[in-house]
This record gives sequence, C-alpha cells and structure tokens, in this order.
Amino acid sequence: MALLPWSLRARLEREAPTHFEAPTGTMLAIDYGAEQGPTIAVRLQELFGLAESPRVANGRVPITLHLLSPAGRPIQVTQDLHGFWERTYPEVKKELKGRYPKHPWPDDPWSAVATHRVKPRH
Repeated sequence: MALLPWSLRARLEREAPTHFEAPTGTMLAIDYGAEQGPTIAVRLQELFGLAESPRVANGRVPITLHLLSPAGRPIQVTQDLHGFWERTYPEVKKELKGRYPKHPWPDDPWSAVATHRVKPRH
C-alpha cells in the first residue's frame, strides 16, 4: 500500500474494502482469498433489513455470505440474499426457531431490525 499513489490507494479502499459494515454496525472482515471470491461469515440476525447481497468492485462482484446460526454454526452459503429471504428463510426459521427461542425470527426479515442480541426480557 505504501508504494501506491494516494489516488490509487483511495480507489482500492473504495472498490475492495477490507471490511463490510452489517446493518447492526458490526464490522465484518472480507476474505478475498476464499475460493468463492470475496466472502464474509455473519450471523443471520445481523442481516435483517438488508434486501440485497453486499457487493464490491463498484457493485460488480457479490460477496459470498456464510450465514450462521445464533451459535455460529453454518446455515447457508449464498450470493443471493434476496432469494434466501424469499425461498429459504421460512424453512430455516421454522427449523431454528425451536432450537433458539430467545433469538428473533421475524416473519418479514426485510423490515425487521438487525440485531446481534437475544430478545429482551419482559
């Protein structure tokens, strides 16, 4: 990086950022060395409210998402977050809601508030 002129360094940081900021504000490291291309691992609840998969390279390259359960176990690998919410999420929700009852499992993940916490006590 020190060998690059400032303009190229700024372009590289803009088009190939080192981190992605989840809707919760969590900064997630992007793994550019992964076989599937740019990849991040993130808990499913941290992406509520996000309709489309994040992208790099001025929106040309989708980031591969390794979606994790609240326990950090892999649930799904996708580059199509919108398709996941539409087709796969209802099945995942049904399966994991019983296993993780203290975590939110909204019917409408597009309008739900992203979180990395469990449901508040009443």
